[in-house]
Amino acid sequence: MQTWSTRIIGATSVFPERILTNADLEKMVDTNDSWIVSRTGIRTRRIAAPGETTSTLGAEAAKKLLQQVNRDPQQIDGIIVATVTPDMPVPSSACIIQDKIGAKKAWCYDLNAACCGFLFGLSTADQFIKTGKYKNILLIGSEVMSSILDFEDRTTCVLFGDGAGAVYLEADEIESGQHGVIDTLMYSDGSGAEYLYVPGGGSRHPASHDTVEKRMHYVRQEGGPVFKAAVHGMTKITEEILQKNSMSNSDIDFFVPHQANLRIIDACSKRLNLEPQQVIINLDRYGNTTAATIPTCLAELVEDGRLSKGKIVLMAGFGAGFTCGAALVRWG
Repeated sequence: MQTWSTRIIGATSVFPERILTNADLEKMVDTNDSWIVSRTGIRTRRIAAPGETTSTLGAEAAKKLLQQVNRDPQQIDGIIVATVTPDMPVPSSACIIQDKIGAKKAWCYDLNAACCGFLFGLSTADQFIKTGKYKNILLIGSEVMSSILDFEDRTTCVLFGDGAGAVYLEADEIESGQHGVIDTLMYSDGSGAEYLYVPGGGSRHPASHDTVEKRMHYVRQEGGPVFKAAVHGMTKITEEILQKNSMSNSDIDFFVPHQANLRIIDACSKRLNLEPQQVIINLDRYGNTTAATIPTCLAELVEDGRLSKGKIVLMAGFGAGFTCGAALVRWG
């Protein structure tokens, strides 16, 4: 029986042009640059312009990716868009992107696992390909987080930014694990739902004058519980996936963590005994772009020429839900 491996053959990123600095935020809320940098590691983030949406950013990243890997959009079997900020509740942003890029043969859907959306999407696409059902899947993490931020709440508005990252997943006729996606893990803990959420706009609190007046359509977070759960969850899942695959820190060329907070990244990196050059960070320039953080980091590695064939990449993330995910990939 034929066995398939899932190769990631390319990665691209797209960010809005507008830069929102910590100095800009000082004029908007009671905060300052030193407070933001010391607690998060963020210095700037990108903010979408009017008319820039999750689908426009995602489609731009997808077109850039198809050019990079020299693939026709008609070859794409499926499109998965990881996002918590779709253009609208219905239809999916994936369907809108499909039309924008001309991938007329592709099935499409959005996936919401918050900041772990890209990793959950990668695990899902990997299963589609390894079963032999599909051979070409476009996976996009795209967010316009500024659309759900309360710029009067300094605990959340300093953290997030907008952007999109895309990867092209392709079936390869080699033994699973020898190349491409080696393994993925996914966990969820719904008891943490109360600590990071957007209360308004769903079936519990449909949009109304009351929900708007109470600012219920913006992200709300209790930083302490989220921070503790993130450090514990990301370190635990990274250790588990390495142990499961008989690997150690010395086997890892690059660690690509979700870009939520530099202190979380540092805690995980120290637990894994990783060297600074192994850890990939773009948080300082783009903030937390939620489902887009990991693919945009991969794109930087590709663009810099560092992510050559055979490199081992460990990815890990944590997000609202709570969700937690990890992936091991042998690139190329």
